[in-house]
Amino acid sequence: MASSLASTLAAAPGKTPLTPAVWLIIATASLGAFLEVLDTSIVNVALTSIQANLGATLAEVGWVVTGYAIANVVILPLTAFLADGFGRRSYFVFSLAGFTAASVLCGLAPNLPVLVASRILQGLLGGGLLAKAQAILFEAVPKDRQGFAQAIFGLGIITGPALGPTLGGYLTDLLGWRWIFLINLPFGILAVLMALRSLPADEPKPPPALASVDWIGIALLTGVMASLQVVLEQGEQYAWFEDRGIVALTLTFVIALPLFIAWELSRERPAVDLRVLRHRSLAVGSLFSMIVGLGLYGTVFLIPIYAQSVLRFTAIQTGLLVLPSALASGATMLVLSKKVQQIDPRKAIAAGSLCTSLVMFALASINPGTGEDSLFWPLIFRGIGTVLMFLPLSLAALGDLPPEEINAGSGFYNLTRQLGGSFGIALLTSQLSHHEAEHRARLTEAAGALDIGLRERLEQLQLLLQQQGVDPELAARRALKLVDTSINGQAALLAYGDVFHLLALVFLAAIPLVLLLRAPRRLQP
Repeated sequence: MASSLASTLAAAPGKTPLTPAVWLIIATASLGAFLEVLDTSIVNVALTSIQANLGATLAEVGWVVTGYAIANVVILPLTAFLADGFGRRSYFVFSLAGFTAASVLCGLAPNLPVLVASRILQGLLGGGLLAKAQAILFEAVPKDRQGFAQAIFGLGIITGPALGPTLGGYLTDLLGWRWIFLINLPFGILAVLMALRSLPADEPKPPPALASVDWIGIALLTGVMASLQVVLEQGEQYAWFEDRGIVALTLTFVIALPLFIAWELSRERPAVDLRVLRHRSLAVGSLFSMIVGLGLYGTVFLIPIYAQSVLRFTAIQTGLLVLPSALASGATMLVLSKKVQQIDPRKAIAAGSLCTSLVMFALASINPGTGEDSLFWPLIFRGIGTVLMFLPLSLAALGDLPPEEINAGSGFYNLTRQLGGSFGIALLTSQLSHHEAEHRARLTEAAGALDIGLRERLEQLQLLLQQQGVDPELAARRALKLVDTSINGQAALLAYGDVFHLLALVFLAAIPLVLLLRAPRRLQP
């Protein structure tokens, strides 16, 4: 049956047939990208186990996630420069092999410093997979089959972060946290073999001379991206600008960013070619990509926290909660791939943004009775809305770029989605904490104003505990603790509603951006 489906898709009426070689390229690029994005979220559910096993504090173990993210955003803009200098096939294969080897180092790490260093190495080596995979597809797949190829690629990008908590929960609970890294070994080896078999050999040319490398640009880029990422990832934990380190990193970013832009625009062969942003669709598409990253990574971040802190789900149960959304994304991606080049991408992107906004408004109405069943359909439509934005946006932003600029455009476009996710998670974490504190203060004040009702509630709880054999003095303290826990839970619930409402407004406000995208030159029949 699978072979029949592949044959049908390969020989779609009116379309250029996909040869086995092209199918293998699509599978190779998609697998490499999937492994990279999977590791952005698979670690999250294992942090507690890593912390206990390696004897680290919560702040220290957070660098397992932060180090990977920093390395990703530093290397992404450089992927075009590296691929042009060393060959696209060579760089992609090297990235795959290095990512796999670094995964093994993570799994075997004897202590936290080694684990963090290995994660940084993993992010540096694997960061190029995402942009290079997408560039490879644009170069190798016929233009009239780009919709299908980008759908297969996008399937991994969207489902990877969603499946990460599910897979991570199973591996951590059943085999231990080290297996969330070691699981990459067989699939990484398979991807390397597929790449060696499928990707065309690079044209022979000498590697770039060290003297011609834009070292100043690379240094400025590292300062910009690393400082921004640390501020976004760690700012909430260190009370933002009350911490001198966060202030220093913010100043580094503010000073280094304009210097980096001015330097790169003045170079004949820059490390990051910012001139590619003269293409309006890429510039607007990259801005919208940040919003997609906010929705994609932000909700994948919020829902598991809500499930574990409010619904008291286990890691496995939390993963299963978001699984239907990933399956809905996959089904929508395959259906849309057949029609995406026949519709105006601006309409699809606007529909996806509106759908996602309505989903967020629905999630904003969560209440104490909201459980797994109440989240099912909103998460299903969240998956559908994300695909409606993601797939047409990729084609609209990158589809009309000249072949020689695909590498630079793809690297910048994927960087903005990664930054959107990082900025979104930082923003949502900050807003969640802020609104929770506000609601707790108001609820506590309201409870104090209702002195008689509160006193009666405490007396009822105290009497109930005493009937269960609890000492009167201890019963009084426990009754007060139960009321305090109830207030905290209600404050958290209201805070989640506020944050989902904020996300809804962001996606609603983003819809007019589609008017800045260029109209398609010609819709394919």
